[in-house]
Amino acid sequence: MRLYEEKGDKMGIIKIMPCLDMKEGRVVKGIHFVDLKDAGDPVENAAFYEKEGADELAMLDIAATVENRKTRLEWIKNVSSVIHIPLTVGGGISSLEDIELILKAGAHKISMNSAVVKNPDLVGQAAKTFGKEKLTIAIDARRNKGMPSGFELVVSGGTRPVGKDAVTWAKECEDLGAGVILPTSMDGDGTQAGYDLEFTKAISDAVRLPVVASGGAGKLEHFYEGVIQGGAQILLAASVFHFRILRIREVKAYLFKMGLQVIL
Repeated sequence: MRLYEEKGDKMGIIKIMPCLDMKEGRVVKGIHFVDLKDAGDPVENAAFYEKEGADELAMLDIAATVENRKTRLEWIKNVSSVIHIPLTVGGGISSLEDIELILKAGAHKISMNSAVVKNPDLVGQAAKTFGKEKLTIAIDARRNKGMPSGFELVVSGGTRPVGKDAVTWAKECEDLGAGVILPTSMDGDGTQAGYDLEFTKAISDAVRLPVVASGGAGKLEHFYEGVIQGGAQILLAASVFHFRILRIREVKAYLFKMGLQVIL
């Protein structure tokens, strides 16, 4: 089975991806990237989510870029040692050397955001060195009517707008060699009010790559909408899984019942 279906087979297998937002060695979760609450031990959470049927796992060192430091390799080693599903790691990755260290520590893929906005050539260099299938580009955005798409790219954990259209940037990343696009709406993150479908669809319509719906999932319907209305193939969520509002198997059973392909 291919890990991701090609865009022409858009309604292929839908993947569920819990996300471990990391700070000071613990999983945390907030709203709009602030007001963080403790959400447990990363190793325990990772093992639990694989057992629950997660298809992939994301681990984001949310303070790395803001604190101007690298992702902590020890966290990656600890988490990767208890799971077999693909692990995508992001936060503070800004060079080919960083990517190599993270992959060697046990990650299957890396996610970059701020560093490639600053140095777009890094996308192509990373794709050429490690393969585009290893390369996820995270795109954080806020609504801004002054942008052609209505969405402005923000960096540094959602704290700094850069005056660039987020959808235009997604297309550039595809052309540069990205393998997956992970858009997150700062307006929706952690709210459990649903994915920002307008933003997700704008990205999925603009690129041929797999798109990850991220930011705001709160109930079963939101996951279905992420696929049908947002055009996503991978559904990322944190709060609903960390605080056991929903279980992964429950989400998959619902999507299956609604006619989508999932691995049960």
